[in-house]
Amino acid sequence: MSIEISGESRRGWRRLVDIRPGEGALIAWASLYVFSLMTAYYVLRPLRDAFGVESGIENLPWLFTATLVAMIALNPLYAALVRRLVARRVVTLVYLFFLTTLAGFGVASHVVDPQGIVWVGRAFFVWLSVFNLFVVSIFWTLMVDIFDSGGAKRLFGFLSAAATLGATLGSTIAATLAKVLTADLLMACAGALLVVAIFCVWRIVNLARGVPSRSHPDLEREAVGGGLLAGLGHVARSPYLLNIGVYILLFAVTSTFLYFQQAEIAKASFADRSARTAFFAQVDLAVNLLTLAVQLLLTGRMLKHLGTPVCAALLPAMTLVGFAILAWSPTIGALVVFQVARRVGNFGLAKPTREVLFTVISREDKYKAKNVVDTVVYRLGDQVGAWSYALLGGLGIVGLSLAALPIAAVWLGVGWWLGTRQEAMARNLSADGGPLPQSLSR
Repeated sequence: MSIEISGESRRGWRRLVDIRPGEGALIAWASLYVFSLMTAYYVLRPLRDAFGVESGIENLPWLFTATLVAMIALNPLYAALVRRLVARRVVTLVYLFFLTTLAGFGVASHVVDPQGIVWVGRAFFVWLSVFNLFVVSIFWTLMVDIFDSGGAKRLFGFLSAAATLGATLGSTIAATLAKVLTADLLMACAGALLVVAIFCVWRIVNLARGVPSRSHPDLEREAVGGGLLAGLGHVARSPYLLNIGVYILLFAVTSTFLYFQQAEIAKASFADRSARTAFFAQVDLAVNLLTLAVQLLLTGRMLKHLGTPVCAALLPAMTLVGFAILAWSPTIGALVVFQVARRVGNFGLAKPTREVLFTVISREDKYKAKNVVDTVVYRLGDQVGAWSYALLGGLGIVGLSLAALPIAAVWLGVGWWLGTRQEAMARNLSADGGPLPQSLSR
């Protein structure tokens, strides 16, 4: 089975994205790949949020703690796979693991009694929080292993748009069917989409050798190798990787502050799980539609014309302004608008920009250090944010917003430094014509 891009279609697509010869079929499969992943996740996400609220907002910090522990436990196992197997086998095994455990949750949600379902819901909250970061991180790892910095700036906005389309479809499915389909049927739908994603991985690896802007010559025959704890060690030793970690951690901390406020609003506004599930899905749908417009029309152009430093600094700047407005006018309406705008800014620009940052590091770091940053560091940020909220929640919206201002200011400085450093490293790569040595990923 193949996907062909005709000349007329190619000209049409180039009005939105700069797809060059040799890239069309791969981008089509990569778009289907991330589309399937995000549809699956957004079908499941409202279930997770509803389970989290039902379990008790006071218990959410413990669920975030359990998620962080699970991330730390899984990272060496993932590194062991990367050390021995080629990329597509690693991705296939990881996705099969999540597919199998999802089937287990589907069975449990169908047969467990009402008392036991609370604990199933808590376990599912942790599982999906791990699933989301792992499967998406692996997708982007494969992309930064294929495309160099220039290709990433041209194409990652478009791939992000495919992800948003998947998220929009998933949100629509959940919003319209949450009150009709049982949890196990929603999980079965997500499982089928994971199977599609696995098939896409095999096609992408076969097509990658024909991509002119690829950063690695052979994904099929060469495993990454290296040590089991290399990812964590490299992040700790490299200022560049460490600052990417700080950037993501500060994003996660501020996101968690807003997530808890949203959870409180939903609990006060809706009496049952189905209504809350529908509400969360409707919010996701609004965010995804706005994000899609940004990704198709602005992301690639902004990365190309404004550069990585400005694009990496925009979301922190937006966050700084948003918390300042909340401190001045602490209304629920302002909080919801800020949350939606911030998520659009993240998915529309900050997320593709973060992936561009990884295109200039060594191949081992792309698979190991990137996974540590995307999963363990991200969930560590959730953890810090969750327990900070538990300590500072009594301050209310004004107090929390004021506490977030210096965090956003530091985040802004880190983003600008990272963008500047990435562009300098990309210039060095272009001049040398080869992969950046491990010692220089700093």
